[in-house]
Parts: sequence; structure tokens; C-alpha cells
Amino acid sequence: MNEIIQAMKERRSVRKFKPETPDRATVDQIIEAGLYAASGRGTQTPIIVKVTRKDFIEKLTKDNCKIGGWQEGFDPFYGAPVILIVLAAKDCPTAVYDGSLVMGNLMLAAHALGLGSCWIHRAKEEFETPDYQAFLKSLGVEGEFIGIGHCALGYAAAPLPEAPERKPNRVFYAE
Repeated sequence: MNEIIQAMKERRSVRKFKPETPDRATVDQIIEAGLYAASGRGTQTPIIVKVTRKDFIEKLTKDNCKIGGWQEGFDPFYGAPVILIVLAAKDCPTAVYDGSLVMGNLMLAAHALGLGSCWIHRAKEEFETPDYQAFLKSLGVEGEFIGIGHCALGYAAAPLPEAPERKPNRVFYAE
């Protein structure tokens, strides 16, 4: 079987990460794969913010819990040492689709390079706040962006589960 298709079939969300941070070269390869995602009209509006600062991951964790309605102490990022935040230009009509393709590329690239990943939501709500908009400005990000998702990234702390059977009656042909 083609190795890309095999990776698509084997990749699973990781919900428990080892504390070791993957090396920068590996993470940069994953980011590069995200930047090669398809985008409507080739606009390439999505951006990626790599976060490894523990204090900022703690802030994301606290705010994500608050938005998600979880109790304090829950870690919606499952101990991931790297968070890749995907955002897309707010004025782009295909922003959500384009950013979602970036997220897919990030997760597949992570799997192909031996890392685990998990798509974590609530980036939209976070980046609607003045605090997170100021954070983007502090990084030199110009313009208005919508949060698409967080890609929690790191070494899986447990083996990946087997893929469940695919549900029937999901493909229809008009030949």
C-alpha cells in the first residue's frame, strides 16, 4: 500500500504525551508540511504559531479549560510539550477550510515522523479575545485572524490504538 495512504489509515489522536520535547528540526518539518496544505485560490492565508514556552502552554490550558467548561486541573492538551496553533485570515471566505487542511497536514506529518498529535478545539474562542489578539501582535502578526485549532504535538506515551471498523453506507456512486 502507498505509504501516505497507510499513514492516513494508521494515524490516531494521542491523548497522553511524554514530557520530552521533540527536536526543532522535526517540528520544523511538520510545520513545513502544514504550510504546503491546499488553500482556496492558492491564497495561503493560514499561519502557524509554534508554542513551547511552558508558561504560555499553562495559560492556553487554563483558558481552554474555561472555554470548554472543564474543571480546573484538567489538561485539554494532554501534556503535549509543543502546541501548533493554526489561524487563518478572518476576511478569507475559505479560512476555516484552508486552516483545516493545514491541521490535517500537521497531524499526518507528525505521524509520519514518529510523533503523536491531537486536534484541540477552542482556538476560535481564544483568539477572539483582546488578550490573544495582543499576543499575536507581540509576535509581529499583522491583520485579523480566526483561530482554527491547536495541534498538540509530542511523543506518544502509549501505543496507538487500532483503527475502529469504518461505518458502512458512507460512500455513494453516481457513475
